[in-house]
Formats: sequence, C-alpha cells, structure tokens
Amino acid sequence: MKASKIAYKPVGLALGALSGMVASGLFKQAWKVLGHDEDAPDATDEDRGWSEVLLAATLQGAIFAGVKAAVGRAGAAATRRLTGTWPG
Repeated sequence: MKASKIAYKPVGLALGALSGMVASGLFKQAWKVLGHDEDAPDATDEDRGWSEVLLAATLQGAIFAGVKAAVGRAGAAATRRLTGTWPG
C-alpha cells in the first residue's frame, strides 16, 4: 500500500464523520422545507404511510451520498494540492 494512501486514511475518516454531520443537518432542513414533521419517519413507524417512509429514506440516501461524494472529492483534491499525489 502506498504511503500517501496510508497517510490519507485518518483524513478520510475525519472527512467521513464531518460529511455525516453535514448531511444529517441538510436532511433535517430539507424534511422541514417539504412540510413534514420535525423528525423523519422510521421504517417501523406505525403511524406513517409507505409513501412518506420511502420518500424520507430516498431523500436521506440521496443527500448522504451527495455530501459524502462532495466532501471526499474535495479532500482528495486538497491532498493532491498539498502533496502532489492523488490519495486513491
């Protein structure tokens, strides 16, 4: 394994945690904007319908994936600027 890849591991983990926090906040705000309750439904929430549960899960997945990709790409680009090598 390349040294740059090993050195990037802790950075990648920190960026992953940061992206999770950012994505969580974005999802909560998006759910409020859509006019739904304060909290998104869980799959086992008996009082919520299929469409609401699936909409929440789809929106949450899309936001988390988008934020993770953006933060990961930005981290890799910053690593290249600093070290001259791509971490992957």
